[in-house]
Amino acid sequence: MSTPQASAPMATPYGTLPAASPLPQRKPVSLPRLMEMRERGEKITMLTAYDATFAAVADAAGVECILVGDSLGMVCQGLSSTVGVTLETMRYHTESVVRGLQRIQATAWVISDLPFGSYHESKEQALRSAAELMRAGAHMIKLEGGGWTAPTVQFLVERGIPVCAHLGLTPQTVHALGGYRVQGRGDSAALTLRRHALELQDAGANMLVLEMVPATVASEITTELKTCHTIGIGAGKGTAGQVLVMHDMLGINLGKNPKFVRNFMDGASSVREAMAAYVSAVKNGSFPDDQLHAW
Repeated sequence: MSTPQASAPMATPYGTLPAASPLPQRKPVSLPRLMEMRERGEKITMLTAYDATFAAVADAAGVECILVGDSLGMVCQGLSSTVGVTLETMRYHTESVVRGLQRIQATAWVISDLPFGSYHESKEQALRSAAELMRAGAHMIKLEGGGWTAPTVQFLVERGIPVCAHLGLTPQTVHALGGYRVQGRGDSAALTLRRHALELQDAGANMLVLEMVPATVASEITTELKTCHTIGIGAGKGTAGQVLVMHDMLGINLGKNPKFVRNFMDGASSVREAMAAYVSAVKNGSFPDDQLHAW
């Protein structure tokens, strides 16, 4: 009678998740680790993901931070803006992303967007909304805007919720901004951006997305912020890290790619290879190219 052999891990019926990255690379991403990266000059990489499989692929490709962005309203739901995304939808997608990461014992830092209307009423409303996303598995929540948001950020941070802020082009208020336009041009606008950034850092924000901000302004803000790490999208290479919407960088969105996007599927044989190319390009400084992807 033959001795039974150990069976190989069973594949899931509808596709398998990618293997976890090698053990030496498995140090979990955390706020202290992000600070260490910033201090040694290593760029932080971030991509959006909205489901289990793509989140797992991004982690296996070496992406440190995964943003469950309300951009899902446009790339997943087909909405014309992010305004129609609900807190329930954000919770659902956050849970999906986290499950995918847990299945491969991943170590990415998960950030989840507070959608429009879920934090505007009061600090208490913001806490309730943030708690929903934290219970779904997020490590950090993100909210948009400066000035009025600083007290809300402080209120959340004091209660143990890490916060990523967002300045420049803030999609939830795109109608008030007059469209998808570069923000922070001119001395007065740049000064306001810098003031809001410092206020958000003082309130306890550990990260700050700068979207469609002139490269020189974004670089100056990055230098001024010592404990809040800037993540650029259309803000030049002088930020502490970069983020792109996954569908954009894979060249599969529903419209024309913005100026600040590079299609990393060009020359790649797989999604994982494209994501790894993105990570490498951000780390070595070849992306973004300020002459092509910034203002």
